[in-house]
Parts: sequence; structure tokens; C-alpha cells
Amino acid sequence: MSDYFAHESSYVDAGASIGAGTRIWHFCHVMPGAVIGEGCTLGQNVVLMPGTRLGRNVKVQNNVSIYEGVTLEDDVFCGPSCVFTNVTNPRSHVPRRQEFRPTLVKRGATIGANATVVCGVTLGEYAFIGAGAVVTSDVLPYALMVGVPARRVGWICQCGERLDLPGGAGSCPACLASYREVGGVLSMIDPPR
Repeated sequence: MSDYFAHESSYVDAGASIGAGTRIWHFCHVMPGAVIGEGCTLGQNVVLMPGTRLGRNVKVQNNVSIYEGVTLEDDVFCGPSCVFTNVTNPRSHVPRRQEFRPTLVKRGATIGANATVVCGVTLGEYAFIGAGAVVTSDVLPYALMVGVPARRVGWICQCGERLDLPGGAGSCPACLASYREVGGVLSMIDPPR
């Protein structure tokens, strides 16, 4: 008896590691060597390739493929149909397996529906990638990113509220966490109350 749930239409291959309390819904495929932490949720039609790693409490919505070399830390949210890549210049007739580039999505980050994350980048803690954005370079912690290519349009709190930081400092109106921007980088000064 396993300590996770997998819908009968899903495939969980031998050699995959799945944490307690994880739920795997319809038509998913978890391949050998994939590692999923505790309390995760995989929506319908999610594929995890060998060599992928999901931390605890990761939510992956419908129609997402997570390719070899992608790591999602704890509390990451992947919106419906968001896209990861693992090669920058794919060709069907040229083997590129040795050229896979790693992608790291740090704790608490959100990737919106239909957004694309090009391989080889790091998304900082609690970064927020807007729906449909295309991320082609590293993203700072707490950055709010939109557009094609994605660009920073503001800052976002750990709780998900947009921050207004006159003079480079301020508090979240929802959770009261306080932040300061120094040299174009945002840091939390006081945690949520």
C-alpha cells in the first residue's frame, strides 16, 4: 500500500520516488528517476521525465511536461500548460542529450498559465511569472515578470500580493511583511505577521 494517491489512468514507473500525501491525477506519467516530495499535486496530463526533482507541496496544474534537468523547490506553483525546455537549439535529427541545460525554480515561485521557461535559468524565491510570459534569463527573488521576453514590472510579496515600495521600502498590505530594495534586489526585512 502506497502513501500517495495515483489515479488508475496514470502511470508511475518503477524507480520513481514519490513522497507521502502526494496526489497524481488523470493521465499523468511519472518516469523512473523522477523525485517528488511530500504533499505535491499533479493535475491532469502531467509528465515528469527522469532526473526531475520536485520539493514539498509543489502544485503542477494540467498539461505540464517537466523535462530532465528541471528542479522545482518547495511550494512552487506551475500554472496550466506552462512550458519548460531543456535544450536551446533542438533538432529532431541531431542528438542533443549531452547539451541539456538545468533549470532551477526556487522556493515559493509561481509560473503562470501558458508561460514558457527557457532552459538554463534560475527563478528566484517567490518570483511570479505572469501568464503567457517567456522567461529567457535569470529572475530575481520576489520579481513580478510579464511579457515576451519577460521583464520585471514590479515586486511581489511572499504571500502573492503586489508590492508598492515608495522610496524602495514598505510593507505588504495583506500580510504586513516588510521589504527593502537595495541595488535593484529586494529583500524581506520582517516576516509576515
